[in-house]
Amino acid sequence: MLSRRNPSSRQNNNTGFSTNAADNLGGRFINKDGSYNLVKEGMPFWKRASIFHDMLHLPQWKFIAIIVLFYLAINCGFAVMYWLLGTAEFTGLTPGNNWHMAKEFFYFSTETFTTVGYGRVNPVGDAANLVAGLESLTGLLSLAIATGLIYGRFSKPRSYLAFSEHALISPYKDGTGLMFRFAAYKDMHTLTDLEIRVNVGLRIIEDGTPTYKYFTLDLERTRVENMPMSWTVVHPITDESPFQGFTEEDMRTGDVELYVMLRGFDDVFSNFVQQRTSYTYNEILFNRKFVPMYRESDDGKTTILELHKLNIHNTIAG
Repeated sequence: MLSRRNPSSRQNNNTGFSTNAADNLGGRFINKDGSYNLVKEGMPFWKRASIFHDMLHLPQWKFIAIIVLFYLAINCGFAVMYWLLGTAEFTGLTPGNNWHMAKEFFYFSTETFTTVGYGRVNPVGDAANLVAGLESLTGLLSLAIATGLIYGRFSKPRSYLAFSEHALISPYKDGTGLMFRFAAYKDMHTLTDLEIRVNVGLRIIEDGTPTYKYFTLDLERTRVENMPMSWTVVHPITDESPFQGFTEEDMRTGDVELYVMLRGFDDVFSNFVQQRTSYTYNEILFNRKFVPMYRESDDGKTTILELHKLNIHNTIAG
């Protein structure tokens, strides 16, 4: 742990952590994708869960898988109910073995669930008609919910920002600076009125006691009017910086984690979007420098942003 004087950077006391949080945190607090590395306990699952919002934020393959599995499961369930009612409750069934009849009831269920109703198989008994009516209602409600979820996922404002994998300690003016960069990777999504805030949590020793403290880092620039290209965020390491005199070992011993919060207006969504990410001590590299990630087109009329160079940096010769 570090034994250092109190840095004169602005200390941020409104982070939601206590001063002894370091003893209880497991790994990084904010994941690279901006989600919190946190699991909540102490209350029943049904009180903590929000199915609708969880479905909005699921990865696309999980969302599609849940929709397909629900569709198959609900139709299998109704097909079993029709099977138990018996063939006498229906007309239009073609005779066959058990597997054939199972398919007949499953296909009838899918037609009823989606209210397609081709008409070859029809319920004739009261019990079958009641079950078919219940399935029609279930299908209408399910399709309405699925439509809302799909629309919500497509229309939800997103930042579409890609951050560099590492933050670097690089030469900056007459000294050094801690820097990382990011860029908007969608062609039409250009952010305006963009603001950024970077906090750092680190463990220091005060009066012989290990303490976890949080500071708001002074940045070269905290706001830009628009960002059509990339933005390299720089924290100058001066006497006022909590990183003044830090080595790689200090970063590791101090359990450093940078918390990045970014907010801007997206014209496509006509709404503000925000993005979080973090850099832990092992993602902060010393004596490195980012390579330029833009160039002039061959005809000299266009600037080309080379997104594949976002994470490329060179070692500075010592």
